[in-house]
Amino acid sequence: MKVRNDIKEFISTIPNNVTLVAATKYVDAVEMKTLFANGVTNFGENRVDAFLNKYDALKDLEITWHFIGHLQRNKAKEVINKIDYLHSLDSLKLADEIEKYRSTPLNTFVEVSINLEESKNGVPYYQTEEFIKSLLKYKKINLVGLMMMTIKESEDKESQFAKLVELKKKIETNLNIKIPYLSMGMSEDYFDAIKEGATHIRLGRILFNE
Repeated sequence: MKVRNDIKEFISTIPNNVTLVAATKYVDAVEMKTLFANGVTNFGENRVDAFLNKYDALKDLEITWHFIGHLQRNKAKEVINKIDYLHSLDSLKLADEIEKYRSTPLNTFVEVSINLEESKNGVPYYQTEEFIKSLLKYKKINLVGLMMMTIKESEDKESQFAKLVELKKKIETNLNIKIPYLSMGMSEDYFDAIKEGATHIRLGRILFNE
């Protein structure tokens, strides 16, 4: 896949208060350099091995690195001191690994299973408040937001995003904390996510020509 020809124009359609995280699972470092040259500085990777390769290949660029895929506990120590944001914290066992190996507090999103899909990871939405309460004792985890994915086939994405917005407000009130960010919205539904309050959108396919 190649970066779309009108990438600058496309980027200009994203509101300034929304962070575009380029999901680069299917492209190489060459295309990532093209994105960077056009103003994309936030990159999100799904797989540890691919991330490490691209991290080394692009180390001369001032990239903000996001890990957006499921992070296995046994691989956490390989990446957590190289990334700026983790979007997929979903267990206290992974939190333990971060606490053990991370040198400074890691900006972290809790992945929430809003729709309770068995095929997807995430903390069930009704357990998220208790999960976050447990996280507050970790010194190396800086909770910055909640992350979710919609049901792909669903036609009503707005209500799913709205559910995460309401959950965030409820947790902020009940635990007396501030959760500034919402990572929600991908190529097929980012517009609805922005309307509902996304601060971070994870865009892949839409940035490229097939």
